[in-house]
Amino acid sequence: MIDLYSYNTPNGRKITVALEEMGLPYRVYVVDITKGQQFEPAFLAISPNNRIPAIVDPDGPDGQPISVFESGAILLYLAGKTGRFLPADARGRVAVTEWLMWQMGGFGPMPGQVHHFLTQPDGPAKEYGFKRYHTETKRLYGVLDKRLAGRDFVATEGEPSIADFAILGWAWRHERHQVPFDDLPNVGAWYARMMARPATAKGFEVALA
Repeated sequence: MIDLYSYNTPNGRKITVALEEMGLPYRVYVVDITKGQQFEPAFLAISPNNRIPAIVDPDGPDGQPISVFESGAILLYLAGKTGRFLPADARGRVAVTEWLMWQMGGFGPMPGQVHHFLTQPDGPAKEYGFKRYHTETKRLYGVLDKRLAGRDFVATEGEPSIADFAILGWAWRHERHQVPFDDLPNVGAWYARMMARPATAKGFEVALA
């Protein structure tokens, strides 16, 4: 039974989706980041960067418990543990890793800044910050739309990969990003395709707050 420490955020949802898709048993410990619980010593012991999500697997690679923090690292760990959603061949693994890093480096930090500036008081700072990060967020959605042209999934054929789970966690908040899918037909079709998967849908229904 894997212990998941998380909250209802895009990064948190990546992991509930992956755990459901992989059929791994887990239990959730909500870390309420609105109350500063991410700074408590017990959580810092497994997530030294005081960020959710984090997991503890009592059955680690050597049969001993292991903790993993950072959502991308967790996805890679779970894929390695189960042998699922990450191709075995080197070329396929590169493609999945590329798009996972694309999400971690851009399609997450940029819309995250959009979230931040939308909550700021009206004025020049908000206008500048929102325009800067919203423009980049829309560009990233455009990159994703081009990638998905003629494809069912971002980096693999036949079934999704951990890259799809990572990207989906943030696309889930597209309305909050103020990026409709009207001009992103490939993203819209992919999003509907992913959300139609029973395990993925269940991953978004798990109580994280």
